[in-house]
Amino acid sequence: MAAGTAAGAVAGAAVTRKPRWLGYALATALLWGVWGAFAGLPSQHGFPETLVYVVWALTMVPPALFVLARSGWHVRRDRTALAHGLAIGLLGAGGQMVLFYAVKAGPAYLIFPLIALSPVITIVLSFAFLRERTGAMGITGIVLAVCALPLFDYNPGGAPQQYGLWFVLALGVLVAWGLQAYFIKLANTRMDAESIFFYMTASALLCVPVALAMTDFSQPINYGPSGPLLAAATQILNAVGALTLVYAFRHGKALTVSPLVNAGAPLLTTVIAMALAASVPGGYRLAGIGLSLAAALFLALQPDDGAAPQESTKGV
Repeated sequence: MAAGTAAGAVAGAAVTRKPRWLGYALATALLWGVWGAFAGLPSQHGFPETLVYVVWALTMVPPALFVLARSGWHVRRDRTALAHGLAIGLLGAGGQMVLFYAVKAGPAYLIFPLIALSPVITIVLSFAFLRERTGAMGITGIVLAVCALPLFDYNPGGAPQQYGLWFVLALGVLVAWGLQAYFIKLANTRMDAESIFFYMTASALLCVPVALAMTDFSQPINYGPSGPLLAAATQILNAVGALTLVYAFRHGKALTVSPLVNAGAPLLTTVIAMALAASVPGGYRLAGIGLSLAAALFLALQPDDGAAPQESTKGV
């Protein structure tokens, strides 16, 4: 009888315990939400976005060194790890590079709502190939999050736009970032999270020469505190958020982690912007806020029936 009671207590604790992925996902949303509110300040002060990318790549190094030190400086070097790691890193960095061109060629108020739909790619791939499933509450949260994403940047007051090169580039970023999130989850089933982040960092650094080549150094550049130093202060939030995202995918399902993070971060960014500007957003953003809050609630309350993926040791 006592053994049965103890077993029941353990089972009850397992059910009520907060899933590990949720903490990492909320940390990512918090970090990226704050980052999003201040990320544009360096470029507004005369520090080019391409150089902001360079600073971001460099800020990836400290968290990478931190997690590698904790794991005993172990990095997977087999073909599987190399292929997955570089795919994740290059899809993320390449999408950022393409985005530089997209915002120069087209309207940001249409580009960013389109890119915000990248979790749809992740959800479809995870459902089809990773056989991920969730309950009714999880499905409701996913639908609400996907509906909320475009509303944060939607501006119906803009003039009609022709769908040209910018639209193709924006679709490319959408696909790249959707695939990146899927591969992060896939890689977490075959290698350790520390190696994944190492390759993400290495890929970001590999693209630094491209960012430098894209920079117009003939224009005045602010190298003062409001330039690279401010960029570093904001981009470190981005870098640490990328690390917590890897752990969120490790312990949770991609079809719940991706929409929660991608809806939660712009929600916090909007709230911070509202507070700083002492203004109330328009109807579309208010709708996005409401849908995001509801989505986060449903996703958080969905019982976690998935276990952390077993790390593959093949090739070690």
